[in-house]
Amino acid sequence: MVVDYTCQDIAKMIDHSLLRPDLTDEDIVKGCEIARKYNVASVCCRPSDVALARKLLEGSEVKVGAVVGFPHGTHKTETKVFEAEQAIRDGAEELDMVIHIGKLRSRDFEYVKRDIQAVVEVAHRHGVIVKVILENCYLTDELKRIGCRLAEEAGADFVKTSTGFGPGGATIEDLILMRQSVSPKVQVKAAGGVRDLDAALKVREVGATRFGATRTEEIMEECYRRKGKEECC
Repeated sequence: MVVDYTCQDIAKMIDHSLLRPDLTDEDIVKGCEIARKYNVASVCCRPSDVALARKLLEGSEVKVGAVVGFPHGTHKTETKVFEAEQAIRDGAEELDMVIHIGKLRSRDFEYVKRDIQAVVEVAHRHGVIVKVILENCYLTDELKRIGCRLAEEAGADFVKTSTGFGPGGATIEDLILMRQSVSPKVQVKAAGGVRDLDAALKVREVGATRFGATRTEEIMEECYRRKGKEECC
């Protein structure tokens, strides 16, 4: 049974996704307007858009997030560190980094841990949180569990299911597995496939505290309708 929720509870689970490669500057402006209107947790944007998003969201509670090593995770660690440092200089308060998926599949666990740790160290030095993307569609359940544990050992704040650009996204089964694989101090984010309010409520029920969404407006308007309100504001 889903615990009762307010629309602001749902909004503060949303990382409004602005990551498609074809997005224009106008799309970024519109996306930030939606994020501000519904007072979501954050926008998650491409590295080149961080400074613009920071300017557009100035004075709001919405945080700016940037991706690192996106979407394949195969950048060298030094490159990921540089990306993280630049994003933070541009105003990012959250980073969503992709692990080196091939190294995890090769069972080079030390590499994976060091890769995460290098980004975490830079981020935490500036009070920035890190969400570690596993891209579960390429992993066995065993490797998902190991990836979660490595992320926690490396100091990550979140583990995240997917980029949204792989062949599979978040599943309820994976979210349960991930929640069970880390301690309570590490949060879980769903990405890929949360397209309506019912899906948002399902991921909330199994312990996810954030989810990526491109359909933020639809999700929030449905929430307000169900709560008997015409619109959010």
